[in-house]
Order: sequence, then structure tokens, then C-alpha cells
Amino acid sequence: MVSVVDWALLDHTAPEPVQVGDMVSTEPGGMPIYRVMAVEADRAVLEDEQHSAPRNMPLAAFRWRGALAPHR
Repeated sequence: MVSVVDWALLDHTAPEPVQVGDMVSTEPGGMPIYRVMAVEADRAVLEDEQHSAPRNMPLAAFRWRGALAPHR
């Protein structure tokens, strides 16, 4: 089964621009895609699709936020 991701511009001015479980990317569906594991102010702990060690990165590095779309 293929997962569908809804991509939206990341609103950096929002109080909580991302939540744990969201995906972020520099392009909608572009690579690499990171999953948000934790949020710490303007930074997020991220894990990539290859499950390398989690990394702490600034949210300003990303333009797009994705979340798994509900089954349609």
C-alpha cells in the first residue's frame, strides 16, 4: 500500500509550525524527507527515511510540511 502525503507550505510564523509525526522537506515530496520526532523551539529532532541517527535541525531549513492523508 502506498501512503499519500498532503504537503502544505510550512508557516514559520505559526506558534507550532510542525508537530511530532509530521514530515518536512525542502520541496513538496522532494528528497530528503524527514519525520519530526520532537520539537524544541525553532528546531526539530528529525529522522530520515533511511533511519540514520536522528539529527537536530533548524525548522528554517524547510519550506514544506506533510502529514499522512486520511484514507480516501
